[in-house]
Amino acid sequence: MHCISNRFLGLFLLSCVLATWGYGLFVAPSEFYQGEVYRILYVHVPCALSAFLSALCLCICSLRVLTQKHAASLWTARACAEVGLLYTLLTLITGSIWGYPTWGVWWTWDARLTTTLLLSFLYGCYLLLWHTLDSYSLRAKVCSVFGILIFIDVPIIYKSVTWWRTLHQPPSLLSPNAPMSSEILYPLIASVLVMLGFACWLIALRSENVRMQNEIEEALSHTAHARTPS
Repeated sequence: MHCISNRFLGLFLLSCVLATWGYGLFVAPSEFYQGEVYRILYVHVPCALSAFLSALCLCICSLRVLTQKHAASLWTARACAEVGLLYTLLTLITGSIWGYPTWGVWWTWDARLTTTLLLSFLYGCYLLLWHTLDSYSLRAKVCSVFGILIFIDVPIIYKSVTWWRTLHQPPSLLSPNAPMSSEILYPLIASVLVMLGFACWLIALRSENVRMQNEIEEALSHTAHARTPS
């Protein structure tokens, strides 16, 4: 019953994500300066914030592993890294789609783009460490410390447009200096909220899968050890 309700929740959140994307891409009014190309905003910004949320959850879970020896948090941390990597790649892809008609290039070593690319590498390194380290205690310590370090990149990404000279526009969501039209702002906020909800659902689902995978591997290991002649 729990599995069925969880599946319906995921389908509902996915439907909401697609609905907000559809509204932003096809229904929302054009932006005065950028015209139609700005519509990728409704995909790009929610993906970026979901990548940041994944990093925050990864940091919290890593702290729980280090301070409380909470095994379940380690499974959730891995799920956060996987989901975070997915959303970071989507952020980079949608950012390139937005950047080409705006800047004239698919990629430039802009401060925000570079630090976001670094975030994807950090997520990838975390997962590589997870699969490389066989010892549970060593994996828990190393991956948890690395998970905390990953989150440090998030405020650097956010502040990069003010710390360095950059092509990327400064933060405009809820900014008093460059207020958005309500026709653009409210759908964007809705898109962000449903995407964050979907990201949390993905993390919870993947965390449960990682836990079950770990239990199966431990059971197989104990069975193989029991069958080994003394």
